[in-house]
Amino acid sequence: TNPGFVVRITQAGLDYAHQQGITILEKELAQLKLPDISGDSRVLRVGKVRYELSRLRLRDFHLPYSRITPISNAGLQVSISNAFAELDGDWRVKFLFVRDHGSFDLKVENVYIKIILRLGSDSTGKPTMSTSDCSTRISKVHVLFSGKFGWLYNLFHSSIESRFRKILEDKVCDNVAKSVHNELQTYIRTLPVTARIDDKTGIDYSLVAPPRATAQSLDADLKGEFYSLAHRSTVPFSPLPLAFPSDHDHMVYFGASSYFFNTASIAYHKAGALVFEITEAMIPKDAGFSLNTSIFSAFIPQLEEMYPNMPMKFRLSAPTAPFLTIAPGGISLKPIVDAQAYAILPNSSLAPLFLLSLVRNVSAVINVRSGRIVGSLDVGRIRLSLKDSAVGTFQVRMMQSLMNILTSSTLLPRLNARLDEGFPLPLLDRIQLSNILVRFHQNFLLLGADVHFQPR
Repeated sequence: TNPGFVVRITQAGLDYAHQQGITILEKELAQLKLPDISGDSRVLRVGKVRYELSRLRLRDFHLPYSRITPISNAGLQVSISNAFAELDGDWRVKFLFVRDHGSFDLKVENVYIKIILRLGSDSTGKPTMSTSDCSTRISKVHVLFSGKFGWLYNLFHSSIESRFRKILEDKVCDNVAKSVHNELQTYIRTLPVTARIDDKTGIDYSLVAPPRATAQSLDADLKGEFYSLAHRSTVPFSPLPLAFPSDHDHMVYFGASSYFFNTASIAYHKAGALVFEITEAMIPKDAGFSLNTSIFSAFIPQLEEMYPNMPMKFRLSAPTAPFLTIAPGGISLKPIVDAQAYAILPNSSLAPLFLLSLVRNVSAVINVRSGRIVGSLDVGRIRLSLKDSAVGTFQVRMMQSLMNILTSSTLLPRLNARLDEGFPLPLLDRIQLSNILVRFHQNFLLLGADVHFQPR
């Protein structure tokens, strides 16, 4: 299934996410719990020595050099080099009739860690992440014992350092897997699979396939479909393939297809939200006219005879969901609107007067603000035709200017106010966007941005 919405994280975005993840991993590794070590060793001229190392404490664990690389058909590889750690603890020794204790310091240097992160999706369309492979190699471990018999420990330090190396190599990968599960997996699941927009519609942002890594980015294909909360049904058309450009100047890119926007039209049309009324109270005071039969009697003489000087109302509705077109030149649509005119009788009942069909060229301006797609519409002149009349036939071109004023001064501000509220982008928790780019391509809108993560 082609996606209706695509999210691409570039190498710059992965590097930024990697910095945040390494900070978390450093804190996790600094809290490693190491087991006590005990054993026997035979020392020349001393004999059998019983030793015990306890209360092992990690003072810090530093990961100064690391990088993240997308691996095609595998996931993400995190490579850490030249990491180092410092520990301290207590020792006890027993040989012959001698017992003693003291403290020791341990330095771990040249730690190399390689982690493969596997990306997937669950049955609800949420992303998943797990550690598919982890290896740790420690090149250098040095233990320095202090105390009266510290010299004795230093005679067989190589065997102790070897045990430390094995324990740390196992513990590091165990901790990495735990950190990925508890921290990263939990965090990426804050991606909203569905987003409620208002009391009528929502957006489905579920993954249609597991995220895929390429040589330069990580791509996520989302359903990208609006739906009616009251009645969700199958969309009668499918998304077209998106020819995503190879831009990599921003950390993240969003591709919103024409399918994405046109399902919004269907959802709002099915929800009955594309119905508007124009009444006298909505006419701006500087318009220079009142909405009554007298103003229209100049075009429709029968109107003054049948309903003299009565207030009027227009009910605007879209007979079909308006579809837009996205091309390199921008977004355009040509909606058809039915305008039913009524006279408001003294008893407040409505008398139908005439039904007009309005066709108008509309262009859209799109931007991103506070993690939401926002927009505004700009309209051209209306083309009118008469569909039905209860007051006789008349020349509709005579009222072209008046209908332009009515719709531009009342309907357009209401639509633009709704579009200014915007529709949420699929963003993880505590993500803010900046340095926004907006470009139009064939069949989709490309949004680029840099990312800032706000820690708790």
